[in-house]
Amino acid sequence: MHKQPMKLSGKEAASMSKGRPKFSFSALKRIVGMLKSYYPKLFPVAVICIIFSSVTATLPAIFQQQVISGIQDWYLTGDWEGASQIIIPKVMILAGLYLISLLAVIVQTQLMAYITQGFLNKTRKTMFDGMQNLPIRYFDTNKHGDIMSHYTNDIDTLRMLISQALPTIIQSSIVIVCVLGIMIFYSIPMTLVVISGVAVMLFVSAKVTSGSAKYFIRQQASLGKAEGYIQEMMNGQKVVKLFCQEDKVQEEFDQLNQQLCNDSFRANSFANCLGPIIQNIGNIMYVIVATAGGIFLLSDFPNFSISGMAFELSIVVPFLNMTKQFTGNVNTFSQQINHVVMGLAGASRVFEVMDAQPEEDKGYVTLVNAKIEDDGSITEVSKHTGIWAWKHPHGDGTLTYTRLMGDVVLNQVDFGYEEDNLVLHDISVFAKPGQKVAFVGSTGAGKTTITNLINRFYDIADGKIRYDGININKIKKSDLRRSLGIVLQETNLFTGTVMENIRYGNLTATDSQCIEAAKLAGADDFITRLPLGYDTVLSNNGSNLSQGQRQLIAIARAAVADPPVMILDEATSSIDTRTEAIVQRGMDKLMEGRTVFVIAHRLSTIKNSDVIMVLEKGRIIERGTHEQLLEEKGTYYQLYTGAFELD
Repeated sequence: MHKQPMKLSGKEAASMSKGRPKFSFSALKRIVGMLKSYYPKLFPVAVICIIFSSVTATLPAIFQQQVISGIQDWYLTGDWEGASQIIIPKVMILAGLYLISLLAVIVQTQLMAYITQGFLNKTRKTMFDGMQNLPIRYFDTNKHGDIMSHYTNDIDTLRMLISQALPTIIQSSIVIVCVLGIMIFYSIPMTLVVISGVAVMLFVSAKVTSGSAKYFIRQQASLGKAEGYIQEMMNGQKVVKLFCQEDKVQEEFDQLNQQLCNDSFRANSFANCLGPIIQNIGNIMYVIVATAGGIFLLSDFPNFSISGMAFELSIVVPFLNMTKQFTGNVNTFSQQINHVVMGLAGASRVFEVMDAQPEEDKGYVTLVNAKIEDDGSITEVSKHTGIWAWKHPHGDGTLTYTRLMGDVVLNQVDFGYEEDNLVLHDISVFAKPGQKVAFVGSTGAGKTTITNLINRFYDIADGKIRYDGININKIKKSDLRRSLGIVLQETNLFTGTVMENIRYGNLTATDSQCIEAAKLAGADDFITRLPLGYDTVLSNNGSNLSQGQRQLIAIARAAVADPPVMILDEATSSIDTRTEAIVQRGMDKLMEGRTVFVIAHRLSTIKNSDVIMVLEKGRIIERGTHEQLLEEKGTYYQLYTGAFELD
């Protein structure tokens, strides 16, 4: 039979790449689309407030010119009564415009604060919900600290982008356009003087921004790597201290930290120098505009403008204010570009997680509560009866029900974590309901990999796996895994009480059922001696318990799930010999009537297995009962008698 190695889809391979995040303005378009989708009414109102506040911030220039013109007429004619009819209304309009602008800014900032936090809330939820559907492969190929960085640093850059950078850029852009329009209306020559200075500002801004963009992107990637390393070292502190590797760890962290420092320095050195450069160019422009205005006034230079007005002091003074406003907003716009670059870099990393290819599941066979009728037929019921069945829909619209028994068959299975590197070869296992199947072999022989294929953490490259006669590819993964109980070598406990950690195996279990499961696992004795018994709060993966105690709770958690098939991956590896004897009695009770797959280094725990399989380099080299394998005097015999040792 031709064997095909497992292949990743293009999308899956891309989603699991570890390259640096890609910066793209398409991310900005996506962010705006999400904002409009999440807040179809509030977001347009916020944008309108931004536009309104921007426009009202530029209109005073017009009325300033009229007020100055009125004052100039009063000075020249001495007619206060006539001048006051121009000055007073314009001053009141000016005050009104400033008040309206202030109110619009207040409404805008409040709305954007609400929208931003809501957006981040929904984004984190979307990321986390999507992460629940990612394949195990994703977490195997990405550092957990780097994944955490998406929820902290990258989300924070999004916050700055939405709450600060985008509104400011929109506002500055509108002000620039409006002020430019007013300038052209009053004086084209003066406008050309301003534009020439702005051209220099934009040229400098473009050069600095292009230099900082790539380093902001690198900064986000370096930050994720540093945080991933920190988390890894925090989890492995005991190992670090045990082997006195503090200096090596410090050296490795210093390298990552220095890389982060270098990328951050380069990014911020460009960004921080932009503001002062633009500000000083703006100051120079102010002097140039004032000088040009004075020259134009004294030389009777012809004023080309839409308004048709001649050069007057009433034009030059507002022009100076508009110049500061114009250059100030160009400066603000330029500075916010750095936040946009950083925000889009963070957004690209966030979207990489959100767009990661979810775990594929084409299964349609489901697990249901069932009842055995008098004639032996199986019917589906709504209440739990202790009997489960596979509900199998067929193409012709009919349904068949197969009782869940725990008959697991692997037939000529091949598997590889990488496309061209198989780690399992021609694996065939036949586990009948109620049988105990044990796997023995050195580290890397493929024992745990086989159990990972049974629960479809990974899909096989070739061969077949059947569960009660049904190809497991046809079974929905959630229903398949609900029928399996697993006790892993690495125990994971969650923040909460002991009772809650046991109940995690079956959220509908009562307290008495959880306690019974703990007794079955041999955990009740030490739990009742804890300060608050079953209400004792565990944190930091149960650091206040011994490794053996944590393992006992994990076994109790599997027991309360009451599955027909159990997978015990070195379940007693962290338990001392005395405790193991207690646990083994409980495990024997737990395994009664169940199909059990056991991985063990301690061969004494698997002597009573119905079949023992010895693996080497991904192949089954021996199989049989304990007595049969001893009689063969092969690898198992040498392991059992101590001639060989498992590594």
